[in-house]
Amino acid sequence: MLQQVMTAPGNIEFREVETPVPKAGEILVRIVRIGVCGSDIHVWHGKHPFTSYPVTQGHEVSGEVAAIGKDVEGFAVGQKVTIQPQVFCGTCYPCRHGKYNLCESLKVMGFQTTGVASEYFACDASKVTPLPPEMSFDEGAMIEPLAVAVHAVRKFGDMQGKRVAVLGAGPIGILVAQAAKGMGAERTLITDISDLRLEKARTCGVDFCVNTGKTDFGAAMVSAFGPDKADVIYDCAGNNVTMGQAIRYARKGSTIILVAVFADMASVDLAVLNDHELDLNTTMMYRDEDYREAIELVRTEKVNLKPLISKHFAFLDYAEAYRYIDANRESTMKVLIDVQG
Repeated sequence: MLQQVMTAPGNIEFREVETPVPKAGEILVRIVRIGVCGSDIHVWHGKHPFTSYPVTQGHEVSGEVAAIGKDVEGFAVGQKVTIQPQVFCGTCYPCRHGKYNLCESLKVMGFQTTGVASEYFACDASKVTPLPPEMSFDEGAMIEPLAVAVHAVRKFGDMQGKRVAVLGAGPIGILVAQAAKGMGAERTLITDISDLRLEKARTCGVDFCVNTGKTDFGAAMVSAFGPDKADVIYDCAGNNVTMGQAIRYARKGSTIILVAVFADMASVDLAVLNDHELDLNTTMMYRDEDYREAIELVRTEKVNLKPLISKHFAFLDYAEAYRYIDANRESTMKVLIDVQG
């Protein structure tokens, strides 16, 4: 079978390797689609701090069960599935308390361990999650980023009737806004400085889409939600400007949740954070319950993934997909790699 390998930043090769045979407790998955993540692009540019080369990428994935190892139950050959890419120890304090997404020695497929960018991929059955038969492979490959959004929404708690502001209308930001609405939020607002991204958010059902290059964020919240503003603000852009906006304009005593990864050292006004008794929280990846909630949100049509799919590339055109994203950053949402038809 063919396997993708990034041997160095900006260089991708394909190698012919033997198709794995699933061991006891494993499932062999025929990989169909792989989504390209912003973190993959960091690896492409040699800027991911926790990835070394060579590395086989791929962690947003859909496929079908090709073979089942001994002692595996509950799966059938041909069944649509996705794979949860976290590899955790199971023995550290976070793992023992159900927070394996915070494992002290966490590895993620495609970064610190082998990813799924092969025609077939064998992994422990516990990491394989069934998809509804009616769900497309395209949608299945986007369950992983949606699970990120679901985990962020769940971090706040009960979303019923809440007013939610999201800073950053990239794929994760739009998914957070959609997930919040699907999980009970009354109204959602999203901001960006790209009208193209805001139009995509509008297509996905976000209630208020605001260009903060043209409109003050604080005024936009009052216009959308009234003087009480938002119950929670999600920073899905991850920079000093957006976090500064969140702290400056949040309702006193409300919550800010950082979803994005800060590329640079943060420089924000902690004095205002303290004076306004704001809860600044963070969120990291997801757990199994987030995956299952994400699948249910798509199944019940509370989240629409299709408008976020920008373009498909063939498996052998992996590098071309990265070059396309680099050249079309503002207009690109989610690029999918077609490993097999």
